[in-house]
Amino acid sequence: MKKATATINALLIADNPETFVTRRISDVNLEFGGIAGDRHFGLTSKADSRQPMYPRGTEILNRRQITIVSVEELAKIAEELNVEEVLPEWLGANLLIQGFPELTQLTMGSRILFPSGAGLICMGENQPCTLPGGEIQKQYQNHEKLSARFVRCGYKRRGIVCAVERPGEIHENDEVQILINDFANPMQ
Repeated sequence: MKKATATINALLIADNPETFVTRRISDVNLEFGGIAGDRHFGLTSKADSRQPMYPRGTEILNRRQITIVSVEELAKIAEELNVEEVLPEWLGANLLIQGFPELTQLTMGSRILFPSGAGLICMGENQPCTLPGGEIQKQYQNHEKLSARFVRCGYKRRGIVCAVERPGEIHENDEVQILINDFANPMQ
């Protein structure tokens, strides 16, 4: 198994029911279910367009408890969109990491471990959509079609979704260990 490290640059929560946009916090206690008060908190969620195999609204396992993006991938998205920056808040992210530039390529089943012993399991890529693109457009009104362009520029750079495997505290500036799952010899 390959290993890597990264640093938590920001922790964020989507606790305003009016929007998916997140706000920064300094630390959080991860629970089974994610971050209490966050819009994606819960052991289960309702099926939507991402799970077409189930009727919409069916209760299913929540694989999107935590969303993570990287400083490096957001910089590439901003460069391609020709804007100054793309903030994690605009994408509804819960964690912003630095030092692992290919975050979105992280294989399902990989683990992210925190100094407290807390752990996340990668459930896959967070597919880009026009909602975060719309938030970017609000910030740069003099640029055209950012909402649609974000979908293309965010492909394979939008970050990942995770589930909490082990609860615990996490803090801004924590150094995390990333255990990269190898499908030829998978972690269980």
